[in-house]
Amino acid sequence: MKIRASRKAGFTLVEIMIVVAIIGLLAAIAIPNFVKARTTSQQNACINNLRQYDGAVQQWALENKKTSTDVYGMTSLQPYIKLTSANALPACPAGGNYAPGATVAATPTCTLSTVVAAPHKLP
Repeated sequence: MKIRASRKAGFTLVEIMIVVAIIGLLAAIAIPNFVKARTTSQQNACINNLRQYDGAVQQWALENKKTSTDVYGMTSLQPYIKLTSANALPACPAGGNYAPGATVAATPTCTLSTVVAAPHKLP
């Protein structure tokens, strides 16, 4: 008569704890990098929007023979750029607001242009 030893296959508690620790370590490394990538992409999108707005102002000034000291209004930029329903520049992707320059020579700015970590301003 043979006695069969029943052996259940499975993972031990130590093996499961090691896997959970490795996943936690990888998450601790990855999450800050995702946050930094998001902040950087929002900053780049904001700077590109400012570049587009400045280009629209420069094109309007060139086509209407304006000088660098001339003042412009948001309604004059409507053919060159898409504005909100209130004839204002859309909001920054990071939550800031855009302000047009006072004159043709002044570049538009973002309210997040003074942030130390990732300033939203044209170079």
